[in-house]
Amino acid sequence: MASEPRVHVIHENPEWLPPLAAAFEAEGVPFTEILLTEDAVHAGIDLSAEPAPGVYWSRMSASAHTRGNPHSKDYTRALLSWLENSGARVVNGRSVIDLEVSKVDQHLRLGRAGFDVPRTVAVFGRAGLAAAARDFGLPFISKHNQGGKGLGVRRFDSYEEFDAYVGGADFEEPVDGITLLQEFLVAAEPFVTRAEFVGGRFVYAVRVDTSAGSFELCPADACAVPGADGSTPPPLFSLREGFDGDPLIARYEEFLATNDIAIAGIEFIETADGRRVTYDINTNTNYNPDVEASSPVSGPRSIARFLGGLLR
Repeated sequence: MASEPRVHVIHENPEWLPPLAAAFEAEGVPFTEILLTEDAVHAGIDLSAEPAPGVYWSRMSASAHTRGNPHSKDYTRALLSWLENSGARVVNGRSVIDLEVSKVDQHLRLGRAGFDVPRTVAVFGRAGLAAAARDFGLPFISKHNQGGKGLGVRRFDSYEEFDAYVGGADFEEPVDGITLLQEFLVAAEPFVTRAEFVGGRFVYAVRVDTSAGSFELCPADACAVPGADGSTPPPLFSLREGFDGDPLIARYEEFLATNDIAIAGIEFIETADGRRVTYDINTNTNYNPDVEASSPVSGPRSIARFLGGLLR
């Protein structure tokens, strides 16, 4: 590593980096990558050494195992423990990755802070799922505790359908063995909202169209799936305005400060019965190009300015 202080970006997916790299370059912020994949990591950590100077930003993803990087999350835990113990400046540090990889942890922290969260049951292993579903009641959705990318998210309207899924070859085994059963929330309109924060402050809100019934809500350009004819599908993500002075945004900012989270996207749904239910925190946030093109404020540029300010 170079001796010049710089932003050190800790991650495992190079496909998500280009918009951020462009933002660092545009803002004149020096940065380097710490790519924590088995192909890239050829040395461990000298626990008695001093880290290279600069600011360390962790953007490890809960879905790393789906890209062939099952150990990246544990590599990150070890690295962040060393960095924080050495006194390095870390953004989205050791406690934040534990939140990123556990929807149970997210649910409990949000509920403790007074947010409306969906009724949820965590089931360990596969054997107890059928009985848990009958105790839970219909309809419900399943999802993985440790995920992202809509991993394991399916809607069920009958126990027989769920039994066939759990007992069949299509069952998606959670990487940590924990499946969540969660109430199915009926939206007032077919969209959810994702509020983006940098430096703990609100940047913009994104309207995510759910009219097609998909639970795959990754906003990154690298996640875009072409239409059946190879064409570009209509945008699922668009800028949502009107959140100036919204008390929910102020409460999110307070929550992020309490939990030492600097950069995140928080998702909520406005239901047909008038609830505003918070259901997900993404501390490895990505930014959609359609939203970026229409917003007067850029998410990646906001990150570059925030981290560059910490360097200075």
